[in-house]
Amino acid sequence: MWKVEREGYYFKIYDQRKNVAGYFAPEYGAIYPEEKADEVIEQMHKRHETVKSGYLMIPMVKFGIFGEDREMHFAYLLKQLDDVKKRVTMWSDFITNNHIRHHKITISHTDHDMLSITLDLVFPSPLELEKNAIQNEIGKILDLIHADGLL
Repeated sequence: MWKVEREGYYFKIYDQRKNVAGYFAPEYGAIYPEEKADEVIEQMHKRHETVKSGYLMIPMVKFGIFGEDREMHFAYLLKQLDDVKKRVTMWSDFITNNHIRHHKITISHTDHDMLSITLDLVFPSPLELEKNAIQNEIGKILDLIHADGLL
């Protein structure tokens, strides 16, 4: 259901309709010297080295209220805020129920009317820097998120 494509340091994640569903950034560890980071990471991928963790960034909630020259009435605003509260509560429950220890919530880089959530993933065993391995491992958590109606 999910497809990943590498773009430099990170992977774009696509859903079955070929829409961008999120991003995954492996935690490469400390790279010295820093000016050689591009070369070192490229070699890590070529050798299919492993990583222990990474960051999954996906959309969390769209407000539907923050837009230039957007006019609205109280009824619309209250409905949107209620919908946002329900979705945020669903996300909070997901984080708790799936024992995700670290996460952060930010304003989306591509849509200032949306919040994104970044999940700090720690893999049960080291993950090979290989497209199919990453796709399979990331797919597990994306399937859970999708099943809860959050993606």
